[in-house]
Amino acid sequence: MKFSDIIQYTVLILIFLAVAALFFGQALGQPVLLGYVETGSMEPKLEPGDGFIAVPTALTGPPESGDVVVFNAEELQGGGLTTHRVVDQTEEGYITQGDANAFTDQDGPEPPVSESQIVAKALQFNGGIVVIPNLGSGVLAIQGVISGIVAVFVGVPGLGDLVNGEFSPRALVVVGGLLIVVNLVADSLTGNRKRENHSRRRRGYYTSGMIFLIIAIVIIAPATASMVLGSGSNSLDIVSSESPNDNPLVVPEGETSTIEYQVSNDGYIPMMTVLETDNQDISFSKSVVSLSPRSEETIGLTIQAPAETGAYSRDVSQHRYLPFLPRSVILALHEIHPLLAVAAVNSVLLVGALSLGIVTIGFDSVRLRSASRNISFLEKLKRRFL
Repeated sequence: MKFSDIIQYTVLILIFLAVAALFFGQALGQPVLLGYVETGSMEPKLEPGDGFIAVPTALTGPPESGDVVVFNAEELQGGGLTTHRVVDQTEEGYITQGDANAFTDQDGPEPPVSESQIVAKALQFNGGIVVIPNLGSGVLAIQGVISGIVAVFVGVPGLGDLVNGEFSPRALVVVGGLLIVVNLVADSLTGNRKRENHSRRRRGYYTSGMIFLIIAIVIIAPATASMVLGSGSNSLDIVSSESPNDNPLVVPEGETSTIEYQVSNDGYIPMMTVLETDNQDISFSKSVVSLSPRSEETIGLTIQAPAETGAYSRDVSQHRYLPFLPRSVILALHEIHPLLAVAAVNSVLLVGALSLGIVTIGFDSVRLRSASRNISFLEKLKRRFL
């Protein structure tokens, strides 16, 4: 293979990867590489449906005034991911505002945005956002189709359990049956074709290994990013005081206070969150929270104030996992190391994706071309994008 072909195929893989990351990010409520806006609050910089490159704050550091950030809003439009610009910073948090809005978000019901709420920054050059026109419009259209398909399959025994975040042996039976059906359909469509005996090295033929490698990259990279980047820590500022007030974080010295702590899943697929803290003076009413798509749960967080008065900072860590393994297995691996649990979940995803690929494609070389023109699928993509 020529070096130029390697470069072209690498670019195409990156395009596939970026698109897959976008869908994973929107499904999980956590931008992965790409994001988009649905309203006109950021006009004229971002029109409704425009996309942008979302850089995780873990790579960029704290935001500054003028940065366009993606944050988990508490009140705006019912809560969820919001893309607005940072216009100021106070002791309570960041002040944000849509470019098209006359007032800041904090002039309304939204409290100042804490650093832990900000999940990404929009990539900017010379103060201008790198815009991908109409990216979101296409994604929303495809999501509508996918949502309709999912709604049909939710009623199937076993598959409904998976959609609700529950591991069920019935689901394995149903998935296995679907794979058999897919295989029979594929055989019926290709079984009558005459097998070609000439070399598979001709232009337009691609080995199953190359296709499986693309499948692995497209599945594993976004899944890993969604779990790793979706995890993080929240900082609680506690005051041990001789004169407590109505603020639940201002606690009488040496005493306890219980506050409401919200765990949410803004995505469209199930998520399991493990809550942890290194501080012995904090405990949870529930340390493992399994959430169905687009849902949230409020748990009790009990704070033991230090015996000495003063201000203290306490960190609460959240580790997110796709619940494609039994909870006990994920928790056991998490105890060893969170990345081990991530690797195990990825292994299940990879085996499932490759199994589907083997059933539908097999191990023979594949020729991807149009029936009307002797142009391979990848050649069309190269001409379209390169």
